[in-house]
Amino acid sequence: MKKPGLYGIHQSNRSGDDLWGKNQFNSTFPASLACYMRNKGIPAVYLYLDRNLKVKSKEISIDEVFNTSLRNEDIYFAFESKFEPYQKFSYDDIKHIDLVIKSGQKWFRPLEVKLTVIPDSTTCEDEENKWGSEIVIRPATTSYCALGMAYSNESNFGLIRKILEPVCHGIQHWDSRIEISSLRSKLIGSLDTFLSESNKKQKPFLLQPVWKTKGKSPILDKNAFDIFVWSDYAICRPFLDRSAADDDTVSRYLRSTARMARILYELACTGKTHIGKIYTEMTFGHQSDKEFALSGKITREYMDSRRRVRPILPPDVLKAIILNGGEKRLSPERRFDQTIYYTAEHLFG
Repeated sequence: MKKPGLYGIHQSNRSGDDLWGKNQFNSTFPASLACYMRNKGIPAVYLYLDRNLKVKSKEISIDEVFNTSLRNEDIYFAFESKFEPYQKFSYDDIKHIDLVIKSGQKWFRPLEVKLTVIPDSTTCEDEENKWGSEIVIRPATTSYCALGMAYSNESNFGLIRKILEPVCHGIQHWDSRIEISSLRSKLIGSLDTFLSESNKKQKPFLLQPVWKTKGKSPILDKNAFDIFVWSDYAICRPFLDRSAADDDTVSRYLRSTARMARILYELACTGKTHIGKIYTEMTFGHQSDKEFALSGKITREYMDSRRRVRPILPPDVLKAIILNGGEKRLSPERRFDQTIYYTAEHLFG
């Protein structure tokens, strides 16, 4: 008898019960969904930053997202793992990211994974074409984003230093609310310049599968699943935009802005930094386990694609992705599991 499994995941540090557990299925299912779309030739929606610092959308192949043309069977899916090529930039352990795409000692792509529902609680009462999804950003998201930018721009460290030095060199206390708040516009401006000048270096970074329900209900919509992919440059736009608009002395958004500027500046100067120390020191009184959250009212402005309104895959795709009775391993106290467990049960017959 075949064991329960997920489409496309043949080699992984997760198998058996580890595919379905709490805080596991929300990354293993997206990886499987990506594998399915890949084999069917269905592109994802790529959210990228143009030279004018606007987030735009276009289609992108899953090959490009994974950064390899190897078959799914030949890829190793390392969940909650470290992307080793980035470790050289930090004296501290850079810790793990949601998903690392690799094969043997070939490292292809580190990906943050955010499985999100459309609509969220802030948009479910709006017209359907204005529904959006909430994204919660963790410290690992912004730290890996900064490390990935450094990795892509390693040959341009001189340019990064030239851009950031006028504002960063004179900062005496990176953990000072007053000092960081007083430099708000200069920090944002310098990062904007960097993002614009090095625009061609951006790459896929945050995998955001969406599942759409019929309003507040747990019932899957007929347009049920899709994948959006944010570039490392595009995911900076929401917190940079809100840093500029926020009147808070040092909001969570400005904190993320300052942390990113410091990481990039120190790497541009010396090639190495203390990632852990930066995140520990620069809390500004906010909890350190979460960077910030973006409600559906915010993300819908950036996810400007018809596929946000009409995701590309129907509900019955579940029976091709969840294999050999895997749906029976789910925990119905979790929202996405509930949707599969109760509303899509008939699909599995």
